[in-house]
Amino acid sequence: MSAGSLNHDSPAEIRATLASLGMALKKRWGQNFLINRGAREKLVALLGLEAGMRVWEIGPGLGAMTEMILERPGLAGVTVFEIDAAAVRFLESRHGGRPGFRVVAGDAVATLGEEAARSGLPDRLLGNLPYASASAIIGRLVESASVPRRAVLTVQRELAERMVSRPGQASYSSFSVLCRSACLVERHGDLRPGSFYPAPEVLSTIVTLEPRAPGEAPADWPLFRVLVRGLFASRRKTLRASISAGRVPAGCTREAVLAACAAAGVDTAARPEEHDVAAWVRLADALSGAR
Repeated sequence: MSAGSLNHDSPAEIRATLASLGMALKKRWGQNFLINRGAREKLVALLGLEAGMRVWEIGPGLGAMTEMILERPGLAGVTVFEIDAAAVRFLESRHGGRPGFRVVAGDAVATLGEEAARSGLPDRLLGNLPYASASAIIGRLVESASVPRRAVLTVQRELAERMVSRPGQASYSSFSVLCRSACLVERHGDLRPGSFYPAPEVLSTIVTLEPRAPGEAPADWPLFRVLVRGLFASRRKTLRASISAGRVPAGCTREAVLAACAAAGVDTAARPEEHDVAAWVRLADALSGAR
């Protein structure tokens, strides 16, 4: 089967292509191909592509959405991140001659940061993320301030719920706070298992991320990250109990954190899960200003 004849909506043709490449799907990499063309079109439309933009795609697989992106005129460049060596060869043979197209081989958790250091952040990011590594990839983007002006991702629905969760909800966690303190996170509907080949056992959700304005995000991101994770580690305890137990950032005293809570108007008698994102940002900024 030639590369140019692949029908990305057909599981039979995908299977035949995989066989011709000697490419065995690996569960640990979460290789589920999006065979729902309408869903692919929705994801690409959410990118809001314009001439002159640079685009990154995580986990292109056999390039169904890559092709749709490359059809857009005037893009400055398209870089795809793919872990499977056989898929890398396929993508390079299929699109390697296109100006501005590049394949970065390896685990995106590591290669995203390396590519950002080499070429700077893109204007848009697209990813049908593997379930097993989606939180690590998103965490890396958020914690390194590497979210482009818009990222459009598909993730397991439970992860999407954590990303948008608010105080009082069971899914509210340090990950919720980290995502929503750095980004505006919005859900754009679910994708049923039949939208993918092979069909996963769970629902997927489309989410978009856009970085918050500098004045809305924490002033000292490394301090914020350590503070939130440390105090959420014992989420059933009150903030005062966690602070008294020493779950504070290195270089900060318990007394300094308690004083920052008072300055920021953060109730230490409440549990971590009872405070909204704005309260966590105020607390971290008060602590940073006192250092």
